[in-house]
Amino acid sequence: MDLKKIIALGLAGIFLLTGCAERREVAQQMLENKKMENRHEATTFAMDTVMSFIVIDEDGDELIIDAEQEIRRLENLLSITLENSEISKLNAAAGKEPVELSNDTMILLEAGKNLGAGTGGAFNIAISPIVKAWGFTEEEHHVPTREELDALLPLTDASDVVFIDASTAYLQKEGMAVDLGGITKGYASDKVASLLKGKGVESAIFSLGGNVYGIGTKPGGEKWEVALANPLDANDYCGLISVEDCAVVTSGGYQRFFEENGKKYHHIIDPVTGYPAESGLLSVTIICESGTEADVLSTALFVMGLEDALEYWQKYGGFEAIFITEAGEVVATEGADACFVFEGSGNDFTYRVVESE
Repeated sequence: MDLKKIIALGLAGIFLLTGCAERREVAQQMLENKKMENRHEATTFAMDTVMSFIVIDEDGDELIIDAEQEIRRLENLLSITLENSEISKLNAAAGKEPVELSNDTMILLEAGKNLGAGTGGAFNIAISPIVKAWGFTEEEHHVPTREELDALLPLTDASDVVFIDASTAYLQKEGMAVDLGGITKGYASDKVASLLKGKGVESAIFSLGGNVYGIGTKPGGEKWEVALANPLDANDYCGLISVEDCAVVTSGGYQRFFEENGKKYHHIIDPVTGYPAESGLLSVTIICESGTEADVLSTALFVMGLEDALEYWQKYGGFEAIFITEAGEVVATEGADACFVFEGSGNDFTYRVVESE
């Protein structure tokens, strides 16, 4: 709770009921007090990441449990590291036979393939053999040779992920594998938001490992605030993003990486080269109504680099973005600027806004 609210709540009990305005003010304050009493928080670990929840509702504890159960249900379907997940079964049958899948898995496969195609392949659900070669799947890191990567790249064509019917998919080449890690948490955030809203929640915010979704506003009517991390300092941030009924997703090379022989290798792979993307960007943050789309775009635009990413935004729209470059520049699209307060000047970052054409 911020200082202003603490003071406001403390003074609420000493207002004198001398008129209608005072009665309305006290009634409003009592309502806010009640809502804050219904604030429920929890932290859990799922999908290989820490997840946190704040729900403002008298049944908040039970609702958070419902959200956790939904996330674990999706994890059991979609995780590439769980042997009995549907994705693992699909990968094991690559080049052999089609696999019947649940509705959620089919939806996410189709969304990942279609959204990836829309980014010109910058996002690629079939990149798994390359990611595994770098050791990011099992976190057993290794720098593959150019020969290793060249042998694997033919197995990463997303067009070889085919849909036999509404419930059956097939990977056409043996050795292929899909990895939905770059879209699953975004999809899960959409599902959790839908679940909570469907049960009457009007105020909540949750973070699924950096995939943030805000429902409504804080009890006092202020928007939720999400810190934009400083990629160069884990204890610092570059500004605050105000959100209401939307997702905020950040991808960056600083989040998962390893070093070998003095060189840093991060987990965001360029599907063309098979190497970690060298796009001149430190992070990309997407602000969008759809967590699924935001998850995909944060990765794809990171791979594209600033110039191509801004061209994509100008052409397609439907989202806003904040980029942090290796040159120390924070670049916001005009819609993002409207909900962003830049606070990175003290850390030698500069700031500019790009307007739509």
